[in-house]
Amino acid sequence: MPSAADWITLSEAAEILAAANIHFRAETIGGWARSGRLSSIKLGGRRYVRRGEVKALVAAPRRVRVEDIQPGLFEELDA
Repeated sequence: MPSAADWITLSEAAEILAAANIHFRAETIGGWARSGRLSSIKLGGRRYVRRGEVKALVAAPRRVRVEDIQPGLFEELDA
């Protein structure tokens, strides 16, 4: 079970993303939370999201399948 320290405000979530040069407003992150894209709780009229889920957005693996690469992109390197 997550501890109380695992839940952060939407503004704190925006700051974590901004530190990684990913800029979203707290309102946008709140929309993700309301839609279920991020786990959230609401206490005293404020919404909180899981710190680990926000950090996972920054550290998400960025893999590209070979099928998705533009054909011929690296052909001149073979020469």
